[in-house]
Amino acid sequence: MDAQRTNRTEKLDLRLSKSAKQTLQAAAAAASKSVSEFVLETALSAAEERLADRSVFTLDAKCWEAFVAALDVPPRRHLRLERLFREPSVFDAKP
Repeated sequence: MDAQRTNRTEKLDLRLSKSAKQTLQAAAAAASKSVSEFVLETALSAAEERLADRSVFTLDAKCWEAFVAALDVPPRRHLRLERLFREPSVFDAKP
């Protein structure tokens, strides 16, 4: 993301309501950032998260077979994890 910040040559205009602008200004101030920095950082983070599952991964035939074989292996038992799930959670406790 730093490379995107250092080489800013493009501009994006945005129309928004007065209350939306005030909210962004307040959030930027709370983060000790300019509104531009806050909006760019937040928008890029949301965009990257939204696009994360749309990445394309290519594998040659040998790697693909290894990947499929790994998916087909039955899961291992984790005794400590099983025990943890049997115990009451702190969230189950009544006040």
